[in-house]
Amino acid sequence: MIKTLVFDFGNVFLNLDIDGALQKALGKFKLKEFPEEMTAINCLYEQGLISTDEFIEFYTDNFNTLSKEEIIDTWNFMLKDFPSHRLDFLKELKASSKYKLILLSNTNELHINWVKENISFFDDFKNCFDEFYLSHEIQLRKPNADIYEFVLKENNIKAEDTLFIDDKKENTEAASKIGFHVWNIDETLEDVVNLFTIKKELF
Repeated sequence: MIKTLVFDFGNVFLNLDIDGALQKALGKFKLKEFPEEMTAINCLYEQGLISTDEFIEFYTDNFNTLSKEEIIDTWNFMLKDFPSHRLDFLKELKASSKYKLILLSNTNELHINWVKENISFFDDFKNCFDEFYLSHEIQLRKPNADIYEFVLKENNIKAEDTLFIDDKKENTEAASKIGFHVWNIDETLEDVVNLFTIKKELF
């Protein structure tokens, strides 16, 4: 029986435009593809291993025709809207008290600051969760196994009693190997509010 629900944030609650953001970044930086060093810096930042100032400095040093504001705008371009019906669904889940609710997101400081500034009900959203884990705060990152082990240990829960919902296949595959039930949500066709219909075999 499922006792704990672990949710990703982007493309589960908050809509993202990842492809659009990649194309915008390539155009802004005048690149055909992202060099390994840039991808590595992005991962370090997402894991909280470098500061926002260090992250921005890397980009201003390497793309000195761009302002700090242009770099931040390009970085945040993927962040779109948060449909309120998903908050309603989450509030109903919280009110039912049937499940422990956990957020587990690969999120950096610039992105979460944008969310706080642009999503008026962010505090209501956060307060629905028993635990709210952001990669840059806990310095762990999906799909590394240690982040899933961290969630299990910190909450004294069992993987076989837990459903993990994420839009990225590599993340759900990693969780599945540890024993989690998973839903690799397709944000183009599915909505988290239909959880109990789509994954009804688990409930």
